[in-house]
Amino acid sequence: MPFTFHLDIVSAEEEIFSGTVDMLVATGDLGELGISPGHAPLLTSLKPGPVKVTKHGGEEEFYYVSGGMLEVQPHVVTILADTAVRAHDVDEAAAEDARRQAEQALKDQTAEIEYSKAAAELAEAVAQLRTLQAIRKKAGK
Repeated sequence: MPFTFHLDIVSAEEEIFSGTVDMLVATGDLGELGISPGHAPLLTSLKPGPVKVTKHGGEEEFYYVSGGMLEVQPHVVTILADTAVRAHDVDEAAAEDARRQAEQALKDQTAEIEYSKAAAELAEAVAQLRTLQAIRKKAGK
């Protein structure tokens, strides 16, 4: 059984990561997924949030994805994300501001379409903030 697998994280704009890893943790529609070498083939959509990559040797890296798809094949795992960024590139002030604006829009909503848009924006801002919290938690160890 292999001890590593190849991972590609790709957004609409660029390839964010390509390399050999020991483990991947992401949030799918049905909850958190842990992908390790030898995982069964899988195709699932991803929720906005952090993606934790454990590289060979134990080094951890965090990424933020705004949604997308995760595909697991025998030796290759691919994340095709709408938007993907390295977690340290997420602007905390902008995410916090977006969260506040979305919460205000939810309070002031006048139509169902506006409510749905505000709810989606709030979920994305909260997911970005969760990603930053995960990095801080790791750094505090």
